[in-house]
Amino acid sequence: MTVTDGKDELEAQFAQWREYVRRRPELVESDADELEDHLRGSVDGLVSKGLAADEAFLIAVKRMGGLDDLSREFAREHSERLWKQLMFTGDAGDPVRRSRSRRDVLAMLVCAFGAAVSVKIPELFGRGFNDDGLFYSINLALFALPWLAGFLLWRRRPGAGVGGALAALFVLGAVVANAYPLDEDSQSAGLMATHLPIALWLVVGLAYVSDDLRSARRRMDFIRFTGEWFVYLVLMGLGGGVLIAFLYGIFDAIDVESDTVIGNWVIPCGFVAATVVAGWLVEAKQGVIENIAPVLTRIFTPLFTVALLAFLITIGWNGRGIDIDRETLVLFDLLLAVVLGLLLYSLSARDPQAPRGPFDVLQLALVVSALVIDALVLYTMAGRIAEYGTTPNNVAALGENIVLLANLAWSAWLLLRFVRRRGTFPAIERWQTVYLPVYALWFWTVVLLLPPLFSFR
Repeated sequence: MTVTDGKDELEAQFAQWREYVRRRPELVESDADELEDHLRGSVDGLVSKGLAADEAFLIAVKRMGGLDDLSREFAREHSERLWKQLMFTGDAGDPVRRSRSRRDVLAMLVCAFGAAVSVKIPELFGRGFNDDGLFYSINLALFALPWLAGFLLWRRRPGAGVGGALAALFVLGAVVANAYPLDEDSQSAGLMATHLPIALWLVVGLAYVSDDLRSARRRMDFIRFTGEWFVYLVLMGLGGGVLIAFLYGIFDAIDVESDTVIGNWVIPCGFVAATVVAGWLVEAKQGVIENIAPVLTRIFTPLFTVALLAFLITIGWNGRGIDIDRETLVLFDLLLAVVLGLLLYSLSARDPQAPRGPFDVLQLALVVSALVIDALVLYTMAGRIAEYGTTPNNVAALGENIVLLANLAWSAWLLLRFVRRRGTFPAIERWQTVYLPVYALWFWTVVLLLPPLFSFR
């Protein structure tokens, strides 16, 4: 290799490193220049001591530390810039990023407007928002989530085949939601209204990871995206509730009836548009502030662990079994889902290279407690099915508990190995991301097969 070739290779390594640094929204162009100057100085110093250029580059990068630490350091030193990034002012020091930010805002507005228009189209065929509750309860996700997926696809720019496959899944959901002759009081209608949005959300997940479908880290990023999207949506919902209350009050003060406009336009259009806006907020503001994930998990993991352990101790103390009715079954399903969400949220925010600590032991206690409760619920549920027969609700709940039981059992095993220093954290992370298709398969099974199997009961 000639000297020129060695310099070209080193410059290519610098360019690749700089591109990696520039992906961080905390670091603007001047920050990247400063870091690169420091890195080049370190490389030159090591080369002058007799090291090869490629060896010097690797050692210098290692000495600089993790990019996350650098990002936090720059955020502390430029705290005034943090507030600017939180506003809608773009990146004043970076024309390229500012242009991309503006295009993202435009794409978000187009998708949000498309969602708002689509939710009003059924009214052209006589299906009013306040007059046909069953139709909108089943189809509401179909008016919002395809537009959110479209926004994510616009950002990821995958191949046409990925977009076509996602469109086909959304079309399948629309056909299933409207092909079955569901009665408003049927259990199948309730299952469709609760399970179809989750099945379609997993399709949104495919759009989110479409730039790297095989990456476990990207799938874990989608888990974090899900939680933060939900938090943003709830916050916007609370703000929207205050806005609606003011609208009612100020129009009532001038004797103008606003119920029809608010009920038929503001609420449905605002909700579906907010799903797209929430997705854009997570995408635009990720990395600018500390992720919500570690904060929530650190607060609620100890609380839920104590609550579940107290519940199990109480069962053992009084010797009573779990009385499973429909409402209690839903409650336990939600409880297990929250426990799994805390685990996933924590994994998505954890440094994969960090050593085990007390919080990992606490998570193991939480998962084991949930696993024991799930086994007790399944035992009681199996007895009720054997006594009273099957219904769409108990079959769906039974399947979901089995799916959760399998995940929690293997998660507990992997966490135990990690706590005992016989396993690695990446193994836990890979298991959770590999298990995502199992959830998708079950929710689509409930939507596609249970209504016809139970004659739409």
